[in-house]
Amino acid sequence: MTELNIKMAEEIELLRLVTVGSVDDGKSTLIGRLLVDTKGAFEDQLLAVRKKKGATHIASAAEIDLAMLTDGLSAEREQGITIDVAYRYFATPKRKFIMADCPGHEQYTRNMVTGASTAHAAIILIDARNGVMPQTKRHTHILGLLNIPHLIVAVNKMDMVGHDQAVFENIRTEMQEYCAKQGINDLICLPMSALDGDMVAVRGDNMDWYDGDTLLETLESLSALGDIDTKPFRLPVQLVNRPQTADLPDYRGFMGTIASGTVKVGDEVVAVPSGNTSTVKEIVTFDGHLEEAFAPQSVTLTLNDEIDVSRGDMLTHAGDKALDSKELTANVCWIGDEPLTERKKYLLKHTTNTVKAMVASIDFRRDIHTLNKDESDELAMNEIGQITFKLMKPLHYDAYVDNRTTGSFILIDTFTNNTVGAGMIV
Repeated sequence: MTELNIKMAEEIELLRLVTVGSVDDGKSTLIGRLLVDTKGAFEDQLLAVRKKKGATHIASAAEIDLAMLTDGLSAEREQGITIDVAYRYFATPKRKFIMADCPGHEQYTRNMVTGASTAHAAIILIDARNGVMPQTKRHTHILGLLNIPHLIVAVNKMDMVGHDQAVFENIRTEMQEYCAKQGINDLICLPMSALDGDMVAVRGDNMDWYDGDTLLETLESLSALGDIDTKPFRLPVQLVNRPQTADLPDYRGFMGTIASGTVKVGDEVVAVPSGNTSTVKEIVTFDGHLEEAFAPQSVTLTLNDEIDVSRGDMLTHAGDKALDSKELTANVCWIGDEPLTERKKYLLKHTTNTVKAMVASIDFRRDIHTLNKDESDELAMNEIGQITFKLMKPLHYDAYVDNRTTGSFILIDTFTNNTVGAGMIV
């Protein structure tokens, strides 16, 4: 196995997850169950969230308040809800996981967008007693826009409905129909009880009518990297390294994280927006020099020619350049307190580049219940719509469906410097 393949295998071991759903669907309890069943929680953590005060050891999982393993803020413990995104790590012999527990309340939808933006897979929890709620649809629609590769619908609290198969089948049908409207056809649905542990890490004896894998078995089988290394090469330049030391007087290295594709020593590359070309002289990493690098490695490239490259520029393969325009259309999740309106100006931060942008038009606002396109003259907090922007200078980008990194951006309020929107380029 080559050094490159070994590094790729190490990357594949890690899967980034996000759990979403409506209020009190059991997201924190599920993560607590996974931490306990995979031995991902320390003894002092378990003792801190024990139900029986004064106990000196934990005899069984039933003695633990599972949700408290992730709800760490005092306000969360007082109210019994999740407010901020909580990240937890656990592992099995087959794979490592980082899971984000996102809040279910509508007012914290912006926190959910943050937690889901880097995920490889999402678990959509649904309370079997309540069925598909409006917030479930909102989260599912956002996950679809974010192009999360793997969506898992986990119908939780099946113990509260007598493990009734008909309840599960009705919810599965409704979610499949809703997802099909926005082009999501690869959907995994499974029943479970996070509190009792049925169908989480072990099958249990209460749902023999379901013959699919448990949640943990499903997570272990998912692909983590997808096809990011087969896409066109993109390296947004984060920093130009000029040490200017005695032994490196003329060194110029271009540092950044490879957004997609692979690059080899000797490859011809082009710098955008200048259009100047050169060939790769060296690929330098913390661990030494490489002959080939791939996404999402952080590297420093040196070139054989002295060409103009600075922070915010992008290196691509010649003949495989990104799109170039002073106007772009994007799906926007609005998370600002003040609504987005036409003619308003913002800073648009795309990879390592920041440009001034003006809202040219609000093409439509998406109705999360029906997925209809409604006319609107503004986007309020937590609403989603398609927006067209005019930019002060050309931006080099890809469509979000082709590249999640070079196809996404955030909007920054020029007065408060707050992040007010997350965009996925159409």
